[in-house]
Amino acid sequence: MNSRILRRLPGILAASLLSLLLVIFIAVPVALVLVKSFDNSGPLPAWRLAEITGEALALLPAGDRQAASDKWLAGATVPERVKTMAAAYELAGLEVTWPVDQPFDHQAKAIDVAVGALPDKDRAAVDTAFPTAYIMLHKRIALAFAVRDKLQPAEFERLRAAKTERYGLRNYAAVLADPYLRKAAVNSLALALLSVVSTVSFAYAIAYGLNRGGIPRPALTRNILLLPLVAPPVLVATATIMLFGRRGLITYTLLDQTLGWTDADAFNVYGPLGIVIAQTLSFLPTALIVLDNTMRRQDGRLEEAAMMLGAGRFALFRNVTFPLSWPGLKRAIVLVFIQSLTDFGNPMILGRDTPVLAGVIYDEITGFQNTPLASAICLWLVVPSLLFYLALEQIGRRKRYVSSDAGTPSEYRQPPLVKAGLTGLAGTFCTLILAIYLVILLGSVTRIWGVDWSLTLAYFTPDGIGSGMDGTHYGSRDGGLEQVWNSIRIAAIAAPFGGLLAIAIGYVAERMRRPFGDIIAFLALIPAILPGIIFGVGYVIAFNAPFGIKALSLSGTEAIIVINIMFGNLYVGVLAARAALQRIDQAVDEAAESLGAGLVRRFVEVTLPMLRIAALLGVLYVFVDGLTTLSSIIFLVGGDVQLASVAILNAASDSSYGHAAAKSVGLLVASVLAMTAVWWIEKRTRRAHGLAGAAADNRQATPLTVTGLGGTF
Repeated sequence: MNSRILRRLPGILAASLLSLLLVIFIAVPVALVLVKSFDNSGPLPAWRLAEITGEALALLPAGDRQAASDKWLAGATVPERVKTMAAAYELAGLEVTWPVDQPFDHQAKAIDVAVGALPDKDRAAVDTAFPTAYIMLHKRIALAFAVRDKLQPAEFERLRAAKTERYGLRNYAAVLADPYLRKAAVNSLALALLSVVSTVSFAYAIAYGLNRGGIPRPALTRNILLLPLVAPPVLVATATIMLFGRRGLITYTLLDQTLGWTDADAFNVYGPLGIVIAQTLSFLPTALIVLDNTMRRQDGRLEEAAMMLGAGRFALFRNVTFPLSWPGLKRAIVLVFIQSLTDFGNPMILGRDTPVLAGVIYDEITGFQNTPLASAICLWLVVPSLLFYLALEQIGRRKRYVSSDAGTPSEYRQPPLVKAGLTGLAGTFCTLILAIYLVILLGSVTRIWGVDWSLTLAYFTPDGIGSGMDGTHYGSRDGGLEQVWNSIRIAAIAAPFGGLLAIAIGYVAERMRRPFGDIIAFLALIPAILPGIIFGVGYVIAFNAPFGIKALSLSGTEAIIVINIMFGNLYVGVLAARAALQRIDQAVDEAAESLGAGLVRRFVEVTLPMLRIAALLGVLYVFVDGLTTLSSIIFLVGGDVQLASVAILNAASDSSYGHAAAKSVGLLVASVLAMTAVWWIEKRTRRAHGLAGAAADNRQATPLTVTGLGGTF
């Protein structure tokens, strides 16, 4: 019995350690966002501050108290006396009668007149309150340290900071009460709904054409349409401006300057329309993956049977095709809705006069350090998404959307007119996506977009582009690819650790008994469920001063960015590992256990070699997302740690399109090289495994069934 416990002990410890890591780096940051959203802490009211100041003064010996008060009051300046008199009036229950917007010396003269006109009783109340008011406003910290030994730590901090902790729903109410926040909320919802309509409609039509013979060369079309999945942040928005902005290649150079048909200052994509266009192009791949996978699994013979029974094309679509695709359709709708609702890059670049809630969160964190309000807005973003999802789930929830022999292609041929329309639609989007990448490539070597079309490689160098006789350089502050190298280095650190950790978590979650395994898996999937912006704000709160200890702070360091990238993208590797493990006969694991191998040894020597492809997928996803992520790490970068994704956003916001394009090209090259390397390793692994399987009497190669995931990455 003891030997059995000892054999299981390493596995128990490993599972406990993994669970602890998930709690610290995933559950705690998310929970702290929730807690912080109820934080209404603020300055103490004047009467309460005066009260605790008087209590602290009473702790001083009488002689020291009077001497300290006289000394402090004797050194009061005119501005300090003016501010103190206003506070003394408030403490005495009187209203200020002098103009507070005047210079301090003018206010001082007006105060003398106002005090002289007071009744004796009111003047005495003001004179009594004045010393306490002065000390609480200007000498409170000195007083706090003078009596520190006689105060509890909480009392000392309250006196020193003059703040109180309160909790309530005020931050949530602010979104409804504040006109600016209310406008941002309406804009966010409107843009999300418009993006859902446009993105999902186009994605559905294209997915239908790809799987029903309406679009030629479906494999090539899929590959082109999925290119934005690995695009650097705001690349689509930047390219959209470079094509259709005020100095756009089409709106300005072609339509305005060359043909004279339009005025580019009035006819451009800035505003809500431009945001919807950029979001449609950005989110189309996500919706297409879901809908394409759904339609690919449908049994095409059902449509053939319906046609044989006399169903027309419209009746066939309404009664067979559309109902079978509804499960995937509603998931695509929710995904696009969430992506649009939490997107702040595209609105920031294209809709500078169109505030959205995600942009407000960015401003509150980076500009005003108002973390409580930002946390409340983060959770407000979850509410409409959750309600939208629950409402869609109610539609057709009693129906079954299952067909036998799923995946059988239909022999039904599309009419020429329908085929032409679907081909034209897919071709239009393929052309736009290819144009986006070509424009980014051209912009990276163009001197000044829309002004000077001469070619240069200066944007790839630290010096930038010379702009005058004084030796200054255009945009030289962010010139070169230093931020790109920083992003590659940080992603390269996070990727192997994140991929290996994901495999370990997937293994523990799959092999542990319920409910422990399911709990571990759920913790790892939280970043996939919640918007990345919540995960980033959670790290700001959790690791600014963990446990109140500034020495443990990770803010502004590379470590917090690496950890955020690792744990924010674990879920792909976890899902891949669990999918592979479900196809591996558990008897292999049980055999190793019967031979005395513990959980850790079984994982290292038996399971891990069979999960090579899942591990590669996890590493690749962490690396590519680490290069291109923005919503989480934008709150975590500091002065010493600059990443390409943030630099691209800043450059595009400042209309420095050459710098934004050059950094985007750098990230694209790194992503393509990483995916090529993984593809090459995977190909060699599959070939080696195939040869080994043939030599081992047709042994079943179950671990490699997960490789299909790599093809959809």
